[in-house]
Amino acid sequence: MTPTVLIVDDSLTVRMDLHEAFSDGGFATILCATGAEARTAFAGSVFDAAVLDVLLPDADGLELLTELRRTPGHGEVITLLLSSESEVSDRLAGLRIGADEYVGKPYDTGYVVSRTRQLLKEPSDSPSDRSTVLVIDDSLTFREKLRDLLEPEGYAVLTAASGEEGLRTAADKRPSAVIVDGVMPGIDGATVIRRVRLDPALRDTPCILMTAADDYATEMQMLEAGADAFVRKQQDLAVVLAKLAAVLRQSAEHLPIEVTGSLHGPGKVLTVSPSRDELEMWAEALLPDGYDLVRASGIDDALELLSAQPVDCIVLGTDGDLDRARESCRRFREVPQVGDLPVVMTGDEERMLDCMAAGADDYVRQADVPEGLKVHVRAQIRRKQSHDEARRIREELMRRELDATEERAARRLAETRAALVEELEWRNRELEAFSGSVSHDLRGPLQVISSFCEHMLDEEDGEPIGEMTKHRLSRVHAAAMRMADLVESLLILARASRGELRRAHFDMSATARQVIAEVSARDPDRQVTFTVRENMIADADEGLVRVILENLINNAVKFSCKVDQPAIEVGVEGERFYVRDNGAGFPADQAGQLFRPFARLHDARDFPGTGIGLTTVHRAVERHGGEIKAESSEGRGATFWFTLPPAEEFSGPERRGVPRRSG
Repeated sequence: MTPTVLIVDDSLTVRMDLHEAFSDGGFATILCATGAEARTAFAGSVFDAAVLDVLLPDADGLELLTELRRTPGHGEVITLLLSSESEVSDRLAGLRIGADEYVGKPYDTGYVVSRTRQLLKEPSDSPSDRSTVLVIDDSLTFREKLRDLLEPEGYAVLTAASGEEGLRTAADKRPSAVIVDGVMPGIDGATVIRRVRLDPALRDTPCILMTAADDYATEMQMLEAGADAFVRKQQDLAVVLAKLAAVLRQSAEHLPIEVTGSLHGPGKVLTVSPSRDELEMWAEALLPDGYDLVRASGIDDALELLSAQPVDCIVLGTDGDLDRARESCRRFREVPQVGDLPVVMTGDEERMLDCMAAGADDYVRQADVPEGLKVHVRAQIRRKQSHDEARRIREELMRRELDATEERAARRLAETRAALVEELEWRNRELEAFSGSVSHDLRGPLQVISSFCEHMLDEEDGEPIGEMTKHRLSRVHAAAMRMADLVESLLILARASRGELRRAHFDMSATARQVIAEVSARDPDRQVTFTVRENMIADADEGLVRVILENLINNAVKFSCKVDQPAIEVGVEGERFYVRDNGAGFPADQAGQLFRPFARLHDARDFPGTGIGLTTVHRAVERHGGEIKAESSEGRGATFWFTLPPAEEFSGPERRGVPRRSG
């Protein structure tokens, strides 16, 4: 979409000058000569940026800016103020009201357009599928001839009639390549290329130099100036296409690190001196190079301006007062963000060493102004941009190294995980083999021991034995039975800790009743009151949930055996299931020990067991991504709460490595 700029100025010359510059830069324009016309545009037009004159016949530019900011839909419009008022206070007033930029008259149209594009963050290049070529030649005929040659080949063509204009266009548009005539009024082609090579933003731009000269010495001279290729105008112009394709192919191999600032782009210089004559002399030297000058009469005004608007370079005069100049330089250096700006001082030659010692980056003798000031300011801006570019390259390379390090670390982590998973799978296979060994190899000997003891204790089938022997055999038989129970409990724990979860929605109330029926059948003479909440639905592995309920209900029956009227309840509150009893309970501060393997809070002679049941329950609940906790007080029963989060809330240990907790 073409950006639109509103231009408000009572001078027809200024309006047409800016209209032509913005139109050439690819902008649409809306022109207004008065404040009334501007207000009409505020109400009925759509635009992306506004250039407002501060002094109008029927309005004040600052008041117009305030109205623009308050107009619905225009609060964020990029705004530049134009004014012949050069006082720092005037500039600060505009910036504090809400202007994005303040440009003093006389202005450079290239600066205004480029600065507007910067503020709009408009891409200065052509679309990425077309390479842009800048043709710099003082001959309109030859410029158009090259346009006719390049555009059918898919290139976008920009043109400039002088070296100075070409450098501005290059800074603004950032072309893919430059074709420049060797001999032109003003600066010649070799000088253009040398300045391109000195510009951090343009130094890698391929340059082809064209000339009518036909001697080898001229060709060597042009190539030494920094040209990538040399073409004689007498040659077939197809040579231009071939060499252009070659230099573009080579430039594509450069490190793609963006450089934001250009030496020939919009630049701002702050000049500080109590002498108006000195400020005017500096302006005459720097304005022709396209800089926007900010003039301050003292250090306080300069620092106030710098707090509101950045600049590219500071020019500071001694005006015969070395102590004041030193103090000014020191105050600049002490301010964060400002202290890195290049400071160029001017004065008598004998003051040079003192000023450099005071902190100046460069010094221009009074006798060398204005030409020397132009050269030194440009050199200092170039130096700072080179340092900024080097810093950006270091940061980019460091970022890439960090990315590469992170990638290597991630790869090593993935490899380590894979090795751990492989080892875990191997250990699981070993555990399964061990479980099988326990199941078959240990059960057999235990069964033999138990059967042998039972046979010897049965006096009807054998010889009578003494009481001491009978006691000893009874203890062996009891130990074998206890070990068989322990083996069975360990096998159940192993099954609860591994294997794939088979989630499904099922009636947990029905499962609880089945478990209760099996528990009751083991001791039919025992009277226990069971209560099961109706319509309990779970999204879980029904086999593991049955293990949970079997252990919790068996636990509740065991610990309520000394109660006159034992009662056990299985229910749900919100998302938490529970099993509650009115048995012996346990000390509340020891609840955390319940789920440890072989942990016991009561004497085994009062409440026998293996100490594995609650550990199995804990593993089974964790497999579902849930939590389990116990609440009790000694002698007042116990309640075991547990959760079974739905499958969509928990990705499972098989997928994430650790169970998700939820309460």
